[in-house]
Amino acid sequence: MDQLLLAKPGLSIELAKKINGEIVSCDSMQIYKEMDIGTAKVTNKEMQGIKHYLIDFVSPENRYSVADYKKDAKNAIKEIINKGKVPIVVGGTGLYIDSLIYEIEYQTIEFNQEYRKQLEDQVKKEGLDKLYEQAKKIDPLAIQKVSKNDEKRILRILEIYHATGKTKTEQEIESRKKSPEYQYLVYALNWNREELYERINKRVDKMIEQGLIEEVKKILTNHKTFPTAMQALGYKEVVQYLNGETSKEEMCEKIKMETRRYAKRQMTWFRKNKQTIWLDGQADIKDNINRIIKDFNT
Repeated sequence: MDQLLLAKPGLSIELAKKINGEIVSCDSMQIYKEMDIGTAKVTNKEMQGIKHYLIDFVSPENRYSVADYKKDAKNAIKEIINKGKVPIVVGGTGLYIDSLIYEIEYQTIEFNQEYRKQLEDQVKKEGLDKLYEQAKKIDPLAIQKVSKNDEKRILRILEIYHATGKTKTEQEIESRKKSPEYQYLVYALNWNREELYERINKRVDKMIEQGLIEEVKKILTNHKTFPTAMQALGYKEVVQYLNGETSKEEMCEKIKMETRRYAKRQMTWFRKNKQTIWLDGQADIKDNINRIIKDFNT
């Protein structure tokens, strides 16, 4: 049984209709409740009757690890297969995807809360640069996939080493000994850079119009802690604006800039995956679906 990894909801939903599929989300932020606008979470109307898994089920106050995702995604995949349907895994969170297609076993690690606070305090006082360089010395391979602005993943590298004495890379190498349970077809959409950036800019403007600022305000009111959720792209910039650290215009431009950077990192990530089959993002959806169905039936 094949699983399909795609990056565009419209394409995946139309594909699901054609091949009797159901969709497993592979987005590390769409898992959170109340975070709808900033994550571009698919609506019930947009689902068009196609069942989606692993969306909107975790409180912003809770942590959710790659290990959690792999377990939940595997359960969802089994449920879909048992129905006689085809699982379609959709989203661009590289770590989540790798956990499935490479069977990476991420061990449960008990993190030291005092060490975490120490790192977070250092970021507030000195910025991320020193911690980025520290992580680079500890795990140069892992840091290649991490932006200098990605606080969450920089701290993750340091925390793993502090908690286990092993680097994140060493743990991943040890964990890839198990053969994949399923055969995966991995697809990604390749966009013209100018068009991609234009789409990103319009998307951010639309999110602001739809009420992203109000959405963040509600989350801040309803919850006391946000260990991961408020690190999401778009949300942390709005928090900075609400704290008076930036103007509204600066906030919007920063979200656009960071989203463009994130898209670039995604493209780099999937290009390193030799399994990735690239589809033309500008092509007609029907053409891409026909290509996928042809591969699927081969």
